[in-house]
Amino acid sequence: MSDTAGAPDGSGAGRTLGPGAGASATGAALRRRRGRRLLRAAGLAVCGAVVAAAGAGWAVYAKLDGNITPDEAAAAELARYANERPTVLVRGARNILLIGSDTRSGEDNARYGRDSGTARSDTTVLLHLAAGRRSATAVSVPRDLMVRVPGCRRADGSRTEPVFAMLNYAYEAGGSACTIRTVEKLTGIRIDHHVVVDFHGFKEMVDAVDGVEVCLSEPVDDKAAGLKLPAGRVTLDGERALGYVRVRKSLGDGSDTGRMERQQRFLAALVDKVRSNDVLLNPVKLYPLLDAATSSLTTDPGLATLRGLYELARGLRGIPTERVRFLTVPRESYARDPNRDQLVEPEAQKLFDRLRRDEPVAVAPGDYGAYGRDSGKSREMPTGELGRSPSPAPTFPGNTAAEDGCA
Repeated sequence: MSDTAGAPDGSGAGRTLGPGAGASATGAALRRRRGRRLLRAAGLAVCGAVVAAAGAGWAVYAKLDGNITPDEAAAAELARYANERPTVLVRGARNILLIGSDTRSGEDNARYGRDSGTARSDTTVLLHLAAGRRSATAVSVPRDLMVRVPGCRRADGSRTEPVFAMLNYAYEAGGSACTIRTVEKLTGIRIDHHVVVDFHGFKEMVDAVDGVEVCLSEPVDDKAAGLKLPAGRVTLDGERALGYVRVRKSLGDGSDTGRMERQQRFLAALVDKVRSNDVLLNPVKLYPLLDAATSSLTTDPGLATLRGLYELARGLRGIPTERVRFLTVPRESYARDPNRDQLVEPEAQKLFDRLRRDEPVAVAPGDYGAYGRDSGKSREMPTGELGRSPSPAPTFPGNTAAEDGCA
Protein backbone atom coordinates (compact mmCIF):
# COMPACT_ATOMS: atom_id res chain seq x y z
CA MET A 1 0.00 0.00 0.00
CA SER A 2 1.36 3.41 -0.91
CA ASP A 3 1.12 6.73 0.85
CA THR A 4 -0.19 9.75 -1.08
CA ALA A 5 0.29 13.44 -0.52
CA GLY A 6 -2.41 15.94 -1.47
CA ALA A 7 -1.78 18.36 -4.27
CA PRO A 8 -1.26 21.99 -3.36
CA ASP A 9 -4.43 22.98 -5.22
CA GLY A 10 -6.55 20.67 -3.05
CA SER A 11 -7.78 18.63 -6.02
CA GLY A 12 -6.92 15.41 -4.33
CA ALA A 13 -4.36 14.56 -7.00
CA GLY A 14 -1.35 13.42 -5.12
CA ARG A 15 2.21 12.27 -5.40
CA THR A 16 2.86 8.68 -4.54
CA LEU A 17 5.81 8.12 -2.15
CA GLY A 18 7.67 4.96 -2.78
CA PRO A 19 8.74 2.50 -0.10
CA GLY A 20 11.60 3.86 2.11
CA ALA A 21 11.03 7.47 1.12
CA GLY A 22 10.23 8.46 4.68
CA ALA A 23 13.44 6.90 5.95
CA SER A 24 15.47 8.75 3.27
CA ALA A 25 13.95 12.06 4.27
CA THR A 26 14.68 11.37 7.89
CA GLY A 27 18.30 10.44 7.04
CA ALA A 28 18.77 13.62 5.03
CA ALA A 29 17.48 15.71 7.91
CA LEU A 30 19.85 13.94 10.29
CA ARG A 31 22.76 14.55 7.95
CA ARG A 32 21.85 18.23 7.68
CA ARG A 33 21.70 18.55 11.47
CA ARG A 34 25.00 16.67 11.82
CA GLY A 35 26.60 18.96 9.22
CA ARG A 36 25.41 22.04 11.08
CA ARG A 37 26.85 20.64 14.33
CA LEU A 38 30.16 19.96 12.60
CA LEU A 39 30.23 23.48 11.19
CA ARG A 40 29.52 24.94 14.60
CA ALA A 41 32.22 22.76 16.14
CA ALA A 42 34.69 23.79 13.44
CA GLY A 43 33.78 27.45 13.94
CA LEU A 44 34.28 27.14 17.68
CA ALA A 45 37.63 25.41 17.10
CA VAL A 46 38.78 28.17 14.76
CA CYS A 47 37.64 30.84 17.22
CA GLY A 48 39.42 28.98 19.99
CA ALA A 49 42.60 28.78 17.94
CA VAL A 50 42.42 32.49 17.15
CA VAL A 51 41.87 33.35 20.80
CA ALA A 52 44.70 31.02 21.85
CA ALA A 53 47.02 32.51 19.23
CA ALA A 54 46.06 36.02 20.30
CA GLY A 55 46.61 35.05 23.91
CA ALA A 56 49.99 33.53 23.11
CA GLY A 57 50.92 36.58 21.05
CA TRP A 58 49.93 38.88 23.88
CA ALA A 59 51.86 36.74 26.36
CA VAL A 60 55.01 37.02 24.19
CA TYR A 61 54.49 40.77 23.77
CA ALA A 62 53.92 41.24 27.50
CA LYS A 63 57.03 39.22 28.35
CA LEU A 64 59.27 41.13 25.96
CA ASP A 65 57.74 44.44 27.01
CA GLY A 66 58.27 43.61 30.67
CA ASN A 67 61.91 42.64 30.11
CA ILE A 68 63.02 46.24 29.55
CA THR A 69 64.11 48.21 32.62
CA PRO A 70 63.08 51.90 32.55
CA ASP A 71 65.73 54.25 33.93
CA GLU A 72 63.37 56.38 36.01
CA ALA A 73 66.15 57.70 38.26
CA ALA A 74 68.06 59.13 35.29
CA ALA A 75 64.90 60.73 33.90
CA ALA A 76 64.22 62.43 37.23
CA GLU A 77 67.81 63.66 37.52
CA LEU A 78 67.87 65.03 33.96
CA ALA A 79 64.59 66.83 34.60
CA ARG A 80 66.30 68.77 37.40
CA TYR A 81 68.75 70.20 34.87
CA ALA A 82 66.34 70.74 32.00
CA ASN A 83 67.24 74.44 31.68
CA GLU A 84 70.95 73.81 31.15
CA ARG A 85 70.61 71.02 28.55
CA PRO A 86 71.28 71.74 24.84
CA THR A 87 68.46 72.84 22.56
CA VAL A 88 67.18 70.55 19.82
CA LEU A 89 68.02 72.19 16.48
CA VAL A 90 66.57 69.77 13.92
CA ARG A 91 63.16 68.24 14.35
CA GLY A 92 63.05 64.54 13.54
CA ALA A 93 66.74 63.85 14.16
CA ARG A 94 67.54 61.68 17.17
CA ASN A 95 70.67 61.29 19.31
CA ILE A 96 70.97 58.13 21.38
CA LEU A 97 73.76 57.47 23.88
CA LEU A 98 74.76 53.79 24.02
CA ILE A 99 76.55 52.90 27.26
CA GLY A 100 78.33 49.60 27.83
CA SER A 101 78.58 49.07 31.57
CA ASP A 102 81.50 47.14 33.07
CA THR A 103 79.47 46.19 36.15
CA ARG A 104 80.51 42.94 37.86
CA SER A 105 77.24 42.61 39.75
CA GLY A 106 75.15 39.56 39.00
CA GLU A 107 76.26 35.94 38.73
CA ASP A 108 77.21 36.06 35.06
CA ASN A 109 79.08 39.38 35.19
CA ALA A 110 81.04 38.43 38.33
CA ARG A 111 83.33 36.13 36.33
CA TYR A 112 84.99 39.22 34.77
CA GLY A 113 86.27 40.63 38.04
CA ARG A 114 85.46 41.45 41.65
CA ASP A 115 82.22 43.31 42.28
CA SER A 116 83.32 46.57 43.92
CA GLY A 117 79.79 47.90 44.11
CA THR A 118 80.49 50.51 41.44
CA ALA A 119 80.54 50.42 37.65
CA ARG A 120 82.12 52.51 34.94
CA SER A 121 81.23 52.91 31.29
CA ASP A 122 83.40 50.46 29.41
CA THR A 123 82.10 51.78 26.07
CA THR A 124 80.29 55.01 25.13
CA VAL A 125 78.84 55.55 21.66
CA LEU A 126 76.86 58.57 20.46
CA LEU A 127 74.43 57.36 17.78
CA HIS A 128 73.03 60.12 15.55
CA LEU A 129 69.98 59.24 13.45
CA ALA A 130 69.38 61.79 10.71
CA ALA A 131 65.92 63.25 10.19
CA GLY A 132 64.00 61.09 7.74
CA ARG A 133 66.37 58.27 8.74
CA ARG A 134 68.52 58.85 5.68
CA SER A 135 71.68 57.89 7.60
CA ALA A 136 73.06 56.82 10.96
CA THR A 137 76.40 57.88 12.45
CA ALA A 138 77.89 56.12 15.49
CA VAL A 139 80.66 58.07 17.21
CA SER A 140 82.82 56.28 19.80
CA VAL A 141 83.90 58.48 22.71
CA PRO A 142 87.03 57.13 24.48
CA ARG A 143 86.51 56.10 28.09
CA ASP A 144 89.93 57.64 28.89
CA LEU A 145 89.00 61.02 27.39
CA MET A 146 89.66 63.84 29.87
CA VAL A 147 86.44 65.83 30.32
CA ARG A 148 84.71 68.12 32.77
CA VAL A 149 82.28 65.99 34.80
CA PRO A 150 79.57 68.12 36.48
CA GLY A 151 78.40 67.61 40.04
CA CYS A 152 76.14 64.55 39.97
CA ARG A 153 73.77 62.68 42.27
CA ARG A 154 75.09 59.35 43.57
CA ALA A 155 72.89 56.30 44.06
CA ASP A 156 72.82 56.95 47.83
CA GLY A 157 71.45 60.46 47.30
CA SER A 158 74.68 62.35 48.03
CA ARG A 159 76.25 64.58 45.40
CA THR A 160 79.71 64.70 43.86
CA GLU A 161 81.71 67.84 43.17
CA PRO A 162 82.48 68.94 39.58
CA VAL A 163 85.80 67.46 38.50
CA PHE A 164 88.12 67.19 35.50
CA ALA A 165 88.43 63.43 35.00
CA MET A 166 88.16 60.56 32.56
CA LEU A 167 84.79 60.11 30.88
CA ASN A 168 84.13 56.71 32.44
CA TYR A 169 84.24 58.29 35.90
CA ALA A 170 80.93 60.01 35.12
CA TYR A 171 79.06 56.71 35.11
CA GLU A 172 80.67 55.68 38.39
CA ALA A 173 79.81 59.05 39.95
CA GLY A 174 76.19 59.35 38.88
CA GLY A 175 75.17 56.61 36.47
CA SER A 176 73.65 57.24 33.07
CA ALA A 177 72.30 60.70 33.95
CA CYS A 178 75.78 61.94 34.85
CA THR A 179 77.24 60.43 31.66
CA ILE A 180 74.54 62.09 29.56
CA ARG A 181 75.12 65.50 31.14
CA THR A 182 78.88 65.13 30.66
CA VAL A 183 78.52 64.21 26.97
CA GLU A 184 76.02 67.02 26.38
CA LYS A 185 78.40 69.58 27.89
CA LEU A 186 81.27 68.16 25.84
CA THR A 187 79.47 68.10 22.48
CA GLY A 188 76.59 70.58 22.75
CA ILE A 189 74.34 67.82 21.38
CA ARG A 190 71.01 67.06 23.07
CA ILE A 191 70.70 63.37 24.01
CA ASP A 192 67.16 62.21 23.26
CA HIS A 193 67.44 58.61 24.47
CA HIS A 194 69.94 56.35 26.17
CA VAL A 195 70.52 52.61 26.36
CA VAL A 196 72.69 50.77 28.91
CA VAL A 197 73.81 47.17 28.30
CA ASP A 198 76.12 44.99 30.44
CA PHE A 199 78.51 42.15 29.58
CA HIS A 200 75.88 39.44 29.92
CA GLY A 201 73.41 41.22 27.66
CA PHE A 202 76.04 41.74 24.97
CA LYS A 203 76.91 38.02 24.92
CA GLU A 204 73.25 36.99 24.82
CA MET A 205 72.54 39.16 21.77
CA VAL A 206 75.53 37.78 19.86
CA ASP A 207 74.51 34.20 20.66
CA ALA A 208 70.91 34.94 19.64
CA VAL A 209 72.04 35.61 16.05
CA ASP A 210 74.27 32.49 16.03
CA GLY A 211 77.47 34.49 16.28
CA VAL A 212 79.12 37.26 14.27
CA GLU A 213 81.88 36.85 11.70
CA VAL A 214 85.07 38.91 11.95
CA CYS A 215 88.38 38.76 10.15
CA LEU A 216 91.76 38.63 11.88
CA SER A 217 95.00 39.47 10.13
CA GLU A 218 96.94 37.37 12.64
CA PRO A 219 96.21 34.80 15.37
CA VAL A 220 95.22 35.97 18.85
CA ASP A 221 96.35 34.29 22.05
CA ASP A 222 95.51 36.38 25.12
CA LYS A 223 95.57 34.31 28.30
CA ALA A 224 94.35 37.19 30.47
CA ALA A 225 91.22 37.53 28.33
CA GLY A 226 90.91 33.79 27.77
CA LEU A 227 90.89 34.49 24.05
CA LYS A 228 92.54 32.22 21.47
CA LEU A 229 91.59 32.77 17.82
CA PRO A 230 93.10 31.74 14.47
CA ALA A 231 93.85 34.20 11.69
CA GLY A 232 91.30 34.71 8.90
CA ARG A 233 87.50 34.59 9.02
CA VAL A 234 86.20 33.58 12.44
CA THR A 235 82.63 33.40 13.72
CA LEU A 236 82.57 34.58 17.33
CA ASP A 237 80.02 33.38 19.85
CA GLY A 238 78.98 35.70 22.67
CA GLU A 239 81.80 34.80 25.07
CA ARG A 240 84.58 35.16 22.51
CA ALA A 241 82.96 38.29 21.03
CA LEU A 242 83.06 39.97 24.44
CA GLY A 243 86.73 39.14 24.79
CA TYR A 244 87.41 40.37 21.25
CA VAL A 245 85.85 43.82 21.74
CA ARG A 246 87.35 44.33 25.22
CA VAL A 247 90.92 43.06 24.89
CA ARG A 248 93.64 45.68 24.35
CA LYS A 249 97.13 44.36 25.00
CA SER A 250 97.35 41.55 22.43
CA LEU A 251 95.56 43.13 19.47
CA GLY A 252 96.80 46.02 17.32
CA ASP A 253 98.95 48.60 19.07
CA GLY A 254 97.37 47.94 22.47
CA SER A 255 95.69 51.36 22.57
CA ASP A 256 92.09 52.16 23.46
CA THR A 257 91.79 53.80 20.03
CA GLY A 258 92.57 50.48 18.36
CA ARG A 259 90.06 48.78 20.62
CA MET A 260 87.35 51.27 19.59
CA GLU A 261 88.09 50.68 15.91
CA ARG A 262 87.68 46.95 16.52
CA GLN A 263 84.39 47.57 18.37
CA GLN A 264 83.11 49.63 15.47
CA ARG A 265 83.89 46.92 12.93
CA PHE A 266 82.25 44.34 15.14
CA LEU A 267 79.12 46.48 15.55
CA ALA A 268 79.01 46.96 11.77
CA ALA A 269 79.12 43.19 11.30
CA LEU A 270 76.44 42.71 13.98
CA VAL A 271 74.18 45.30 12.33
CA ASP A 272 74.61 43.57 8.98
CA LYS A 273 73.77 40.18 10.53
CA VAL A 274 70.66 41.43 12.32
CA ARG A 275 69.39 43.23 9.22
CA SER A 276 69.71 40.10 7.11
CA ASN A 277 66.55 38.19 6.23
CA ASP A 278 68.03 35.16 7.95
CA VAL A 279 67.28 36.84 11.27
CA LEU A 280 64.48 39.35 10.69
CA LEU A 281 62.25 36.91 8.78
CA ASN A 282 62.95 33.87 10.94
CA PRO A 283 60.79 33.82 14.12
CA VAL A 284 62.94 31.04 15.59
CA LYS A 285 65.95 33.41 15.50
CA LEU A 286 64.11 36.71 15.93
CA TYR A 287 62.43 35.87 19.23
CA PRO A 288 65.66 34.87 21.05
CA LEU A 289 67.26 38.08 19.76
CA LEU A 290 64.38 40.21 21.02
CA ASP A 291 64.31 38.33 24.32
CA ALA A 292 68.06 38.74 24.81
CA ALA A 293 68.02 42.39 23.74
CA THR A 294 65.09 43.44 25.91
CA SER A 295 66.29 41.45 28.93
CA SER A 296 69.67 43.17 28.91
CA LEU A 297 68.56 46.76 28.34
CA THR A 298 68.07 49.65 30.70
CA THR A 299 66.68 52.62 28.79
CA ASP A 300 65.04 55.98 29.31
CA PRO A 301 61.26 55.65 29.85
CA GLY A 302 60.61 56.80 26.27
CA LEU A 303 62.30 53.69 24.89
CA ALA A 304 61.41 51.28 27.70
CA THR A 305 58.57 49.57 25.81
CA LEU A 306 58.54 47.11 22.96
CA ARG A 307 56.65 49.68 20.90
CA GLY A 308 59.31 52.33 21.56
CA LEU A 309 62.11 50.00 20.51
CA TYR A 310 60.12 48.84 17.47
CA GLU A 311 59.64 52.41 16.27
CA LEU A 312 63.38 52.96 16.62
CA ALA A 313 64.24 49.71 14.80
CA ARG A 314 61.75 50.42 12.03
CA GLY A 315 63.47 53.71 11.30
CA LEU A 316 66.87 52.02 11.18
CA ARG A 317 65.70 49.19 8.93
CA GLY A 318 65.45 51.34 5.84
CA ILE A 319 68.92 52.94 6.08
CA PRO A 320 71.32 51.50 3.47
CA THR A 321 74.33 49.85 5.11
CA GLU A 322 76.70 52.21 3.30
CA ARG A 323 75.04 55.08 5.20
CA VAL A 324 75.47 53.45 8.61
CA ARG A 325 78.81 54.97 9.61
CA PHE A 326 81.20 54.32 12.51
CA LEU A 327 83.98 56.64 13.62
CA THR A 328 85.87 57.79 16.71
CA VAL A 329 85.74 61.31 18.05
CA PRO A 330 88.95 63.16 17.02
CA ARG A 331 91.38 62.49 19.86
CA GLU A 332 95.05 62.39 20.73
CA SER A 333 97.16 61.63 23.78
CA TYR A 334 96.54 63.97 26.70
CA ALA A 335 99.40 66.44 27.09
CA ARG A 336 99.94 65.64 30.79
CA ASP A 337 99.49 61.87 30.61
CA PRO A 338 100.05 59.77 27.47
CA ASN A 339 97.73 57.10 28.92
CA ARG A 340 94.79 59.52 28.71
CA ASP A 341 93.08 61.22 25.74
CA GLN A 342 92.08 64.74 24.80
CA LEU A 343 90.07 66.14 21.88
CA VAL A 344 91.79 67.34 18.73
CA GLU A 345 90.50 70.79 17.82
CA PRO A 346 89.00 72.16 15.67
CA GLU A 347 88.20 68.72 14.18
CA ALA A 348 86.16 67.60 17.19
CA GLN A 349 83.96 70.70 17.21
CA LYS A 350 83.54 70.43 13.46
CA LEU A 351 82.14 66.92 13.96
CA PHE A 352 79.89 67.93 16.87
CA ASP A 353 78.56 70.97 15.00
CA ARG A 354 77.61 68.92 11.95
CA LEU A 355 75.83 66.30 14.02
CA ARG A 356 74.05 69.01 16.02
CA ARG A 357 72.79 70.61 12.78
CA ASP A 358 72.03 67.19 11.24
CA GLU A 359 74.56 67.69 8.47
CA PRO A 360 76.36 64.68 6.98
CA VAL A 361 79.88 63.51 7.66
CA ALA A 362 81.85 61.04 5.60
CA VAL A 363 84.08 58.20 6.70
CA ALA A 364 86.98 56.52 4.96
CA PRO A 365 89.64 54.00 6.01
CA GLY A 366 92.53 55.83 7.62
CA ASP A 367 94.89 56.17 10.53
CA TYR A 368 92.95 56.83 13.74
CA GLY A 369 95.90 58.75 15.06
CA ALA A 370 96.12 61.00 12.00
CA TYR A 371 93.90 63.80 13.25
CA GLY A 372 95.49 67.11 12.43
CA ARG A 373 97.18 65.66 9.32
CA ASP A 374 94.66 64.03 6.95
CA SER A 375 91.33 64.16 8.75
CA GLY A 376 88.64 66.78 8.54
CA LYS A 377 89.14 67.10 4.79
CA SER A 378 86.10 67.63 2.60
CA ARG A 379 84.85 65.36 -0.10
CA GLU A 380 81.67 65.20 -2.16
CA MET A 381 78.78 63.25 -0.67
CA PRO A 382 76.81 60.97 -3.01
CA THR A 383 73.89 62.66 -4.73
CA GLY A 384 70.56 61.83 -3.13
CA GLU A 385 71.49 61.52 0.53
CA LEU A 386 70.26 65.00 1.32
CA GLY A 387 67.71 65.15 -1.46
CA ARG A 388 69.66 67.87 -3.23
CA SER A 389 72.90 68.33 -5.14
CA PRO A 390 76.14 66.98 -3.65
CA SER A 391 77.64 69.09 -0.88
CA PRO A 392 81.09 68.91 0.70
CA ALA A 393 81.34 67.08 4.01
CA PRO A 394 84.35 66.52 6.26
CA THR A 395 85.84 63.03 6.13
CA PHE A 396 86.92 61.19 9.27
CA PRO A 397 88.70 57.86 9.68
CA GLY A 398 86.06 55.17 10.04
CA ASN A 399 84.04 52.51 8.28
CA THR A 400 80.48 51.66 7.25
CA ALA A 401 78.26 48.65 7.90
CA ALA A 402 78.58 47.78 4.19
CA GLU A 403 82.32 47.17 4.41
CA ASP A 404 83.64 43.64 4.73
CA GLY A 405 86.35 43.57 7.39
CA CYS A 406 88.01 40.70 5.55
CA ALA A 407 88.13 42.43 2.16
